[in-house]
Amino acid sequence: MSETILRTENLTYTYGAKTPFEKTAVNNVNIEIKKGDIIGVIGHTGSGKSTLMQMLNGLITPTGGKVYLDGKDIYANKKELRSVRFKVGLVFQYPENQLFEETVKKDIAFGPKNMGLSEAEIEERILKAAQFAGLREELLERSPFDLSGGEKRRAAIAGVYAMDPQILILDEPTAGLDPMGREVLLSQITSYHNASENTVLLVSHNMEDIVRIADKVLVMNSGKAAMFDTTRAVFSRGDELEAMGMRLPQITKITNTLRQKGFPLSEGILTVGQAFDEITGYLKKEGKL
Repeated sequence: MSETILRTENLTYTYGAKTPFEKTAVNNVNIEIKKGDIIGVIGHTGSGKSTLMQMLNGLITPTGGKVYLDGKDIYANKKELRSVRFKVGLVFQYPENQLFEETVKKDIAFGPKNMGLSEAEIEERILKAAQFAGLREELLERSPFDLSGGEKRRAAIAGVYAMDPQILILDEPTAGLDPMGREVLLSQITSYHNASENTVLLVSHNMEDIVRIADKVLVMNSGKAAMFDTTRAVFSRGDELEAMGMRLPQITKITNTLRQKGFPLSEGILTVGQAFDEITGYLKKEGKL
């Protein structure tokens, strides 16, 4: 059984506490994340996903509760928060908030340099990270502010990847990418996970992205952890998800409709392959194939 790498205890964050604009973005969240898991994080806009991710990374101090990394409260000693951010890497939803150096190469090098690595190792990590993120080598000497939206996304991902964090948090990583770019990036995230066995948290509005790579899914709703289970178990609760304002994967919606019409299909079918196997199996049994 995998060991717990990240755990929250009654984790809460309230914006504008004790003011007329007070709003609780994350409300009493208790989750345990195992080492090596790929977790999909979903929820409607304003559900608390991004605020939760920033507390896991040490960027936002909770107004209540705790975050434990390898069993240690990350907020117990504020001086150690910097090292936490090397271990829990976060790629923001808006990459322009994360890029600041003169060149893309210097931006990617920033984390490894602050980790005290040698010049040779920093150079190796820059090239490896750029390759992972699908960033062309000729872009490394350009200003990050001259990049397209998709290239900025790749540069931000490369900068976090270069630190080789124990936990990689990606907040809407495929936003701004074309279908081919999205396909490449998801394949690279899967390859990265298989090679490193590090933990990955993927925040996305794209349910197809989630079902493609996530072992488990955390559903945030109005600041609370409404569900946290295997991907199939979560998407088996389609009516509840839709009631929370979330869209099911297209194939799940189609097979749910077939089930309602009497076809004996399983709940929570996530992929075209699963649907094909079940439908052809049923047709063979009925002698129609």
